[in-house]
Amino acid sequence: MSIRYECHDDYLFLKSSLESIREIFMCDDHSIHKARNELKIIELARVKTVVKSFKVPHLLNRIVYTFFRRSKAYKSYHNALRLQELGISTPQPIALIEFFESGLLADSYFISEFFDYDFTIRTPLLEPLADREAIFTAFAAYTYQLHQAGVWHLDYSPGNILIKRTENGYQFSIVDINRMVFKTICPLEGCENFNKLWAFDDELEIMGREYARLSGLDEATTIAEMKRHNDANKRVKNFKKRLKKVLKGDFSTPA
Repeated sequence: MSIRYECHDDYLFLKSSLESIREIFMCDDHSIHKARNELKIIELARVKTVVKSFKVPHLLNRIVYTFFRRSKAYKSYHNALRLQELGISTPQPIALIEFFESGLLADSYFISEFFDYDFTIRTPLLEPLADREAIFTAFAAYTYQLHQAGVWHLDYSPGNILIKRTENGYQFSIVDINRMVFKTICPLEGCENFNKLWAFDDELEIMGREYARLSGLDEATTIAEMKRHNDANKRVKNFKKRLKKVLKGDFSTPA
C-alpha cells in the first residue's frame, strides 16, 4: 500500500494525523452523512474538521482514477483552493489523501475545517421562516456572484448550500464541490443553475426578480427560464424514480 497527500501550508502540523486518517476515520463515530460517501466531524490536533471519505471505486474506475482522471478527493481540494482565489466561500481546505493498493487508487479523503453554519437552503424551501423571502433574495445575489466569477457548481442542490446568519445579512458557503466547472457564464444560462432546488414557482419568482435586477435580464424572461429548467429537472428525476420502481418489480401507484 502507498499513500499520496497534499496539505495546505497552514496545516502541515497535521502530517501524522493525515497519514493515519484511515484508522482515525474508522474508529470515529461522529458521522453526519452516510450514503455513497461518508462525512464525519473529527477533531485532529485540536482542529475541528469535516473528513469526507470517498467510496472505493469499482475496478474500472480505480484504473481510470489512477491513470487518466483526477480523484474526487483531488478535485474537491483543488476546487476549494480555486474558490478561495476567486473570493468564494467554501470551508477551509486542509488536505487530500489518497491510498493505493496494488498500484491502483483505493479509498481517498478530503479534509476541510468545520464551517459552523445555521442551516442549508433546504430549510427556507421547506419551512415558513419569517425571513425566507430575504434569504431567497440574498441567495439569488450570491448565485449571480458565483456566475460572475465563472463558477458553475454541477450539484447546486439544497444540501450543498450552507447559510450562516450574520450582522450584515447571510453568509453562503458551498460544499460537495468535486463536480464543478470554471467557465464564462452568461446570465440566461445562469438561470439553469437553480434547477436542482425543487423550489415552488413563487420561490423562483423571488429569486428570479433579484437575478434579473443584477444581471440586466428581462424579469419575466428570467423567471420563465428558471421555471422551465426547474420543471424539466423534476420530470427527469420523477421519470428515473418510476423507472427504478419498475425495474424492481414495484408496479404500485401512490395512494
